[in-house]
Amino acid sequence: MSEQQSPTTVSNIGVAMFAVADQDAALAFYTEKLGYEVRSDTRFGENGEMRWLEVAPPGSNARLALNPPMGGQPGGGSIGVETPDVMAGHRRLSAIGGIDLDPEPMSAPGAPLLFMMRDPDSNNIAVVEVPASG
Repeated sequence: MSEQQSPTTVSNIGVAMFAVADQDAALAFYTEKLGYEVRSDTRFGENGEMRWLEVAPPGSNARLALNPPMGGQPGGGSIGVETPDVMAGHRRLSAIGGIDLDPEPMSAPGAPLLFMMRDPDSNNIAVVEVPASG
């Protein structure tokens, strides 16, 4: 019997990317409203005209890059984030204000409890409940 070779050497998704109209405004939204931390904020290019900006929830290995549009308009991307308590997360974000989120969490038979929110550039974020590991 021959050993089957994996079709990929990729082992992890490290960075998801959202196109945003204004990196500073996006940075403020993700850090001040959602409580994410800055993982990278680096200028590059010949005269430092480009900027690589990454944020992430505290303790997360995966990061979210906030990039200027690479042709076309910002927005329209989607990611899912996980929490052990969707209801508490929804209450916290509702109390902050200024966040476009569903009025209430929802679930369908066999699906986890979740709610959707949108950043100021209309990127979609699904907040999904997963059991706490322990």
